[in-house]
Amino acid sequence: MSTLLLSHKACLDHVTPPGHPERPDRLRAVEEALSHERFQFLARDQAPEGDLDLVTLCHNEHYVTELRHIAPTSGLVYIDGDTSMSPGTWEAVMRGVGGAVAATEAVMNGEHRNAFVAIRPPGHHAEIGKPMGFCFFDNVAIAARHAQRKFGITRAAIVDFDVHHGNGTQDIFWSDPTVMYCSTHQMPLFPGTGAKSERGDHDTIVNAPLASEDGGPEFRSAFEHLILPQLEKFSPELLVISAGFDAHYRDPLASLNLRAEDYAWVTRKLMDLADKTAGGRVVSVLEGGYDLQGLKESVTAHVGALMGA
Repeated sequence: MSTLLLSHKACLDHVTPPGHPERPDRLRAVEEALSHERFQFLARDQAPEGDLDLVTLCHNEHYVTELRHIAPTSGLVYIDGDTSMSPGTWEAVMRGVGGAVAATEAVMNGEHRNAFVAIRPPGHHAEIGKPMGFCFFDNVAIAARHAQRKFGITRAAIVDFDVHHGNGTQDIFWSDPTVMYCSTHQMPLFPGTGAKSERGDHDTIVNAPLASEDGGPEFRSAFEHLILPQLEKFSPELLVISAGFDAHYRDPLASLNLRAEDYAWVTRKLMDLADKTAGGRVVSVLEGGYDLQGLKESVTAHVGALMGA
């Protein structure tokens, strides 16, 4: 069975201020990397627009309505110092939601073994009622909840290797025993959450913070000694990845030192785990990654591993 790639050109229309790291060129870099001949067997499709009913699986209705209301028809609206909306933002955000959900359905239905959703803006900082850190709606959280609602999944896991802690995903699932959230991230760093002691109401939050300048050995150790054993014990029936590539050594927003081969390694480890507990079902959704060369290298390694290369 093949790997599915979902994306949409509307995600280029989310315009950010000049000099902003979360820019349309990120998606162009991903497209360029995946246009290589080695990816000719990727099944490619358009990310559909998501439904607001899906968004309210994870975000409160007041917040969703308010965000829809302030989406501009011209210019930029600043929500906070990092996060702004342009006329193209709303559709880009809804393509992110729709892409994550469509990928989950394709994998759950057995049409594809796994999937990579190349969208922007990212999602894992969006809390139940608050956008932040370039994020509006939490795509991976919505995908996991949708899988539970539509396919009766009793245990889903989200693994986040973005360099920034996914405070939004943690917020959404803090009290939920049916979803495990695992994260490696640099600490201290934005958004300031993600201490090892933050474990959720049911011990299903697993944080493995890394120190500035840590690289592949520390990252792999965090997975082998903390995250993978906890995941195996939890035995998820679906694995969703918050695939941020800003822990790459070239990235300007942080100071971890991962390389492309570390992303290939962790992807294979997570696929092995999914083979054991989840029938191989893995859905990966793009989060951060702000150096274009580092992003290309990392996505090449990650998607190559998803394809079994």
